[in-house]
Amino acid sequence: MPVGLDTTVRKQMKLKSLALIAALACGAAYAQNVEIREAWIRTSVPGQNATGAFMKITAKDGVKLVGASSPAAGVAEVHEMKMEGDVMKMRAVSGGLDIAAGKTVELRPGGYHVMLMDLKAALQKDSTISLTLVFKDAKGAESKVELKVPVSTTAPGAVAAKAGDMPAMDHSQHKP
Repeated sequence: MPVGLDTTVRKQMKLKSLALIAALACGAAYAQNVEIREAWIRTSVPGQNATGAFMKITAKDGVKLVGASSPAAGVAEVHEMKMEGDVMKMRAVSGGLDIAAGKTVELRPGGYHVMLMDLKAALQKDSTISLTLVFKDAKGAESKVELKVPVSTTAPGAVAAKAGDMPAMDHSQHKP
C-alpha cells in the first residue's frame, strides 16, 4: 500500500472517530441532565395489542417528556391512568409531562406511563426493547434519550410474595 494512501485512510478514520466522539459527547451532555432509573416494560402475550413502559425520571433542569417511540410498537405515547369515581380512565398526556428540576417523576402502573400500542410481536420476559424518549427544555429544544429496557412481569426489585412469606393472619374475628 502506498504511503500517501495509508496516510489518507488514517486521516479519514481519525475524522470519523472525532465525529463519533462529538456525537457521543452531545448525547452525554443531555444524558447528564436527565436520569432514567428502574426502567422496565411489562410482558405481553400473543395477540395483545398494547403494554406499558415504566421508570423513574429525574432532571437536573426542568424538562417535559413530550414523546416516545420504539421499534417494537407502531405507536408510543405518554399516558396517564387515573380513577374518576368508580371508573378508571386512561388518556394521552397533551403538551407533555413536566419533570421539575431536581424532582423525580415515577412512571408506574396505575399512573403516568409510556403506552406502547400496535405491538409488532409479543414482548417476552427477559428480552430487551429499544425505547426512545423525547424531552423538551424550557427554550423548546428537543432532545432524545435512547434506552434498552428489560421486559418483565414486575418492576425491578419487586419480589412476588410466596405463600410461606405471608404473615399469619387471624380470621377468627371475621364475620361473613
